[in-house]
Amino acid sequence: MAKEFHRADRVADAMRRELARLIQHEVRDPRVGMVNVNDVEVSRDLATAKVFVTLVGEDDRSKIDISMTALNKAAGFLRTQLAKEIQMRSIPRLHFRYDETSVRGQHLSALIDKAVQSDQHKSEEGADHDGESDNKPGEQND
Repeated sequence: MAKEFHRADRVADAMRRELARLIQHEVRDPRVGMVNVNDVEVSRDLATAKVFVTLVGEDDRSKIDISMTALNKAAGFLRTQLAKEIQMRSIPRLHFRYDETSVRGQHLSALIDKAVQSDQHKSEEGADHDGESDNKPGEQND
C-alpha cells in the first residue's frame, strides 16, 4: 500500500526546497552564513512551521546563536518571499531551530571509529604475543 501524504507534509516539502533557495540567494545578512535546511515541520493547522537548519563549517556555539537570531529576525521577510512563490491562502509563521542531529551523528561516528581502531590495535598486539615462537617450524624445544 502506498504511503499517504498529508497536506502538511507536502507544504513542508515545498517550503524546505524554497527556503533553501531563498536563504542562499535572498538573505543578505552576513551573520547568517552558509545554511542547510534539513527539515521543515508544519503544524496540522498550517499556522506554524519549525525549520531545522545546520550551519556549514560552524561549531562555535556563540556564532551558531548569532546566526539563529539573524535567521529568526529574517523570518518575516522569508515568509513574505514564500508567499510570492508558494500558492497558499496563508503561509505558516517560521520558527528556525538549530538541528544538532548531524553534529551528534558525526561525534558518534568518530567514537565508533576510535573504538574499532582500539579493538584492532589490541587484537594485533594479542596476535603478536600469542603466536610468537623462537623456534622455526618443525623444530622442538628442549
